[in-house]
Amino acid sequence: MTGVDLQTIPARRAVAVSVRAGQRIEVVNTYGRQVVDTWAFAAADRTEWMSMEHSRLHIARLSPQVGDTLVTNRRRGILTLVADSSGGVHDTLLAACDRYRYELLGCAEPHDNCTDNLHAALASVAITVAATPSPLNLFENARPAADGSIEIAPPVSPPGSSVTLRAELDALLVLSACPQDLVPTNGPDLTPTDAQFRIFC
Repeated sequence: MTGVDLQTIPARRAVAVSVRAGQRIEVVNTYGRQVVDTWAFAAADRTEWMSMEHSRLHIARLSPQVGDTLVTNRRRGILTLVADSSGGVHDTLLAACDRYRYELLGCAEPHDNCTDNLHAALASVAITVAATPSPLNLFENARPAADGSIEIAPPVSPPGSSVTLRAELDALLVLSACPQDLVPTNGPDLTPTDAQFRIFC
């Protein structure tokens, strides 16, 4: 990774980046409390995407661990988690936040959200998709309990910690620095922050 510059995922916004099979992408939780919603679409066909429901069955767990390969809605490997210094707490259960989520939380004004971020980032590279797949929520601490309830708690990732994912297919990734500021998704002070990423071989 020497000489590979970090790029910014601006707080409350998303970026779209292309990766080739075999390349790696490191996602850095710069301040240690920022969830990054992550999508991956097969470059050859945008109707094939990384699927959390298919991946949970494939890896036989709720949160990926180093060595696990996440799969598409056609059950092909698309991203493999190859390194994780963040504490290993990520979410595959929760849908991306959207305008309706914020309305239910009592927000009367329009609110930035990861669903809109996804489609805006895709539009910036002249791509549209008809659906919003559930993302891999890197660093999100959504904790299922024995009684079936889910608690949303602050991330456990230390500042500067990261995950590294290897592309198994040529793919387009979208990374959204989640705008959630009404529940402690992004830490107890409810303040979304920038995150960073870099792509390397």
